[in-house]
Amino acid sequence: MKIKLLGFVMAMLMTSVLAFGQTKDRWQQAIKYEMEIDMDVEKHRFEGEQKVEYTNNSPDKLDKVFYHLYFNAFQPNSMMDVRSRTIKDPDRRVGDRISKLNDTEIGYQKIKSLKQNGKAVDFEVVGTILEVDLNKPINSGETVTFEMEFEAQVPEQIRRTGRNNEEGISYSMAQWYPKMSEYDYQGWHSNPYIGREFHGVWGDFDVKISIDETYVLGGTGYIQNPEEVGHGYQKEGTEGGKGKKGKLTWHFKAPKVIDFMWAADPDYKHVKAQVPNGPELHFLYQENDKTKENWEKLPEYTVKAFEYMNKTFGKYPYDQYSVIQGGDGGMEYPMSTLITGERSLGSLVGVTVHEMFHSWYQGVLASNESLYEWMDEGFTSFGSAETMNVIMEQGQENPQAGNYRGYLALAESGYEEPMSTHADHYMTNFAYGRAAYSKGATFLGQLRYIVGEDVFYPAMRTYFNEWKYKHPNDNDFIRVMEKASGLELDWYKEYFVYSTKQIDYGIKSVLEKDGKSYVTLEKIGEMPMPLEVSITYNDGKTELVYIPLRIMRGEKSFSDDANVKTIADWPWVYPTYTFELDQPASNIKSMVIDEKEGMADVDRDNNSFNAEKHLQPTFDK
Repeated sequence: MKIKLLGFVMAMLMTSVLAFGQTKDRWQQAIKYEMEIDMDVEKHRFEGEQKVEYTNNSPDKLDKVFYHLYFNAFQPNSMMDVRSRTIKDPDRRVGDRISKLNDTEIGYQKIKSLKQNGKAVDFEVVGTILEVDLNKPINSGETVTFEMEFEAQVPEQIRRTGRNNEEGISYSMAQWYPKMSEYDYQGWHSNPYIGREFHGVWGDFDVKISIDETYVLGGTGYIQNPEEVGHGYQKEGTEGGKGKKGKLTWHFKAPKVIDFMWAADPDYKHVKAQVPNGPELHFLYQENDKTKENWEKLPEYTVKAFEYMNKTFGKYPYDQYSVIQGGDGGMEYPMSTLITGERSLGSLVGVTVHEMFHSWYQGVLASNESLYEWMDEGFTSFGSAETMNVIMEQGQENPQAGNYRGYLALAESGYEEPMSTHADHYMTNFAYGRAAYSKGATFLGQLRYIVGEDVFYPAMRTYFNEWKYKHPNDNDFIRVMEKASGLELDWYKEYFVYSTKQIDYGIKSVLEKDGKSYVTLEKIGEMPMPLEVSITYNDGKTELVYIPLRIMRGEKSFSDDANVKTIADWPWVYPTYTFELDQPASNIKSMVIDEKEGMADVDRDNNSFNAEKHLQPTFDK
């Protein structure tokens, strides 16, 4: 009896562990979209049918679902409109433009019918969110089918999506369909659209778009009927066909992506290039005096960028990528980007590389951009700076210097908010932009300084491979770095992400006694960091003194030929730290904390020591 009872208890314990593990391991919902739309290019409207197979992989029973209706943001008095007109520093692209749209210029998505497993459901449109009361809850592990009929009007291009952008592109079709909101381990993410970031369910898309036969399309996914649509998609030596009533139906499929974008224009020129051992590249743009020269050069640089990015950060997993003129600047989408195209060569390559890098950080590592915008924009800014330095032969010793300067300007501005702030809730666009882009990139730059390049880059590839097609958060990333480096790094994340505390170290004094030097450093800022102190002696010899933080529980490695002296770690609560050198201070020519500027120290004036100006020759011990 005791044996049976013990077995029962063990079985119950195992069941509890497995049930807990399901929750802890962060299941992911799954979705399949089938959509057909019929576009009226005269009225800029389309009719749509959508079929969705939605699988609830969560341990929870779902009584409701939510869809995003992004086009509804482009109406007077929408949340995006009011936010833009009341924030301290509105985005110049938006301003008060939405408030001035008339009925033929606004955007909308109207739901004509919605069924769950063949039965109509009750729903309510609340701004940019469709709230759906289910007839029957979706149980854990269950797959249900939603069928929807909808109609939409494409708004004047203002922010990311729309018609007739400033360079004359007809349609930049981003956020164009009713999109199921994400439900994850943090619950529903049915955030109203005010013009910032996104979050989406990993899924497969099967999309058919019927449009005037003169239009050329490109975007997310692979063309399924290239011989019918032509325009450079068909095989060489074949002709494209025509659809009924002067229209063509473009059929796309996109596997394992979080969104679907397309663009269309009757004047697109279509150019292709091939990345060795990588994707086929498609370039669609209007050829004119403002674009011809630089867009002809763009494919060569794009191929080089893909080769560097694949080698350094992980291999892009799709067979295609499209660079498309459109939108309002530059915006990333799965397997594609929309960029404005009338730019200088450096700007054109730069925006292309940046948006391409989002195929790593958001397109494949799909962090919740609204909560972890810096893991999207910041990691992309870091990677694109490294890539541009190589492919444009910029020769920068620290390609992240510009990102560091951007962060330091934020730190000095008085407007800084923690990077953990939800993207929609920053008080200023300035604080959001500098935190997401500059400080996010600085986060990686300083982490490389902490763990060392030899650990950092392989760990970035490990992160990519372990978390591809998932939704990693900040702790998932830092754990990869901890395992790779053998260091505790939670302190770094907590200081730099969850606070606005700053780094400031200085050399307080260099004193001499009995032929030795005693160097005292001080921690002036509130954020601790490991230190590297570079010393140059009068005879030309150099030495690097490395001081780990005790809270790291370890130290980074240096190359075998590096002249490094690792000394006792610094307990972060101590405001000062003194170390000894076996040479008199009179032999020291100069000394610099963080000579290679791996830290974003807010005051570098106190980082240096010059013997002629600062030497204090003796002191009483």
